[in-house]
Amino acid sequence: MLFIMKRLCFIILAFIVYQLPSAQPSLINRKLFFSDDKIIEVTLTTDIKKLLTQKKLSAWQPASITMQLSDTSVISEVINVKPRGIYRKEYCNMASLMLDFKNPAAPRLSPLKKLKLVGGCTNAKANEELLLKEYLVYKIFSFISPMGFRVRLLHINYNDSKQKVRAYSQYAFLIEDIKDLAARNNCKEKRNTVFGLDDADRQQFNLVCLFQYMIGNTDWSVRQYHNIKLMVPKNDTLARPYVVPYDFDYAGLVDAPYAVPNEGLGITSVTERLYRGFARNMDELQANLNILKEKKDKIISFITDFPLLNVKVKRNMIMYLEEFYEIIDDKKSIRSVFITNARNN
Repeated sequence: MLFIMKRLCFIILAFIVYQLPSAQPSLINRKLFFSDDKIIEVTLTTDIKKLLTQKKLSAWQPASITMQLSDTSVISEVINVKPRGIYRKEYCNMASLMLDFKNPAAPRLSPLKKLKLVGGCTNAKANEELLLKEYLVYKIFSFISPMGFRVRLLHINYNDSKQKVRAYSQYAFLIEDIKDLAARNNCKEKRNTVFGLDDADRQQFNLVCLFQYMIGNTDWSVRQYHNIKLMVPKNDTLARPYVVPYDFDYAGLVDAPYAVPNEGLGITSVTERLYRGFARNMDELQANLNILKEKKDKIISFITDFPLLNVKVKRNMIMYLEEFYEIIDDKKSIRSVFITNARNN
């Protein structure tokens, strides 16, 4: 009888344990991570002085990271970081970073794999303002095309593990990996293939050219894979590639003080717009211009309601965009800018 009672207690206990939630912490969902607009509070602790003084070496170094995902969800793990970005490693106090989450010391964050972090060139307030404006540009393109990089805004507390550099805080943002962007569009990235400007998917390329003109960005090239990625449908890898733009700090809408246009373009300021697409007929242009017109209210409202920039900065951004919309509301201007004076090579 005693044996039966013990056996019964064991079965009941086993049943209760089986019904309890697993103690195994859940992994972060990479797809959901970039579909959420909530700002993540982050603390990054590493050898900051090494990042500042040895940024050109681009060597990986360990860093502890804490992410406050919600009031009840906090993840603290160890990742690896290294400086990145040709311009930023040369001219910035703090280069942008590559974060490598995929290692045994980051079991919950490992699904994020490697992600680019865009941070301020210095810890000054003005540099944070430029970063937030670039973040808005990424969001604007995501409104007009699904073929754009998603971004996630962070507020980062930078702590020096050796206490040689004073701690500081600044906004930054992570950029979605190209593999995830391509997968969302049933595509795969196309690399190491020489393409002419007009070899890309025509509709998407036209839209990108108009968008780049809208934000005043000339710092990109399909031929040189400069600030663009290319991808093709998974089921048709010989198709014309889709053009995906990124890196907008040289755009007139951002208006960074260090941004200077290429001398060969014939413009003296990045705020001076120059259309770098090919001439199209009016109907073809209008189809893409209609997309931009349809999204105007959403774009303007998004900037107006963005809480992290002051009213003057947002007003200047909106005025710059309104100049573009005045152009595309006038057929004479459309013909002059996008047909008569479009590039031919």
